[in-house]
Amino acid sequence: MFLNSAALLAADYLIDSIKIDGFASAILAALLLGFVNTFIRPILVFLTFPMTVVTLGLFILVINAVTFGLVSWFVPGFHIYSFGGAFVGAIITGVTSWILNAIFNDH
Repeated sequence: MFLNSAALLAADYLIDSIKIDGFASAILAALLLGFVNTFIRPILVFLTFPMTVVTLGLFILVINAVTFGLVSWFVPGFHIYSFGGAFVGAIITGVTSWILNAIFNDH
């Protein structure tokens, strides 16, 4: 959770169209993002499977941006001002989280 919060803060630092008001908002956003990715994202992936096949999997990036934007609607202090910001923010958060988990989790 803390590593994902740090990844969200990295996206906030790197992208002008993402604003996180504090670490508490980042923690809440990371928790809700985990919930959305666990329960809502699989439904979206299933419903958009034909579009994902047609785009050779690239539509998954759009789904990631949609889920990222969805979380910003519900978390006070977590603001995304454009779809492009959500798109790039989802990529940066995913990559940063993956790197941080590889460094700090010794599994």
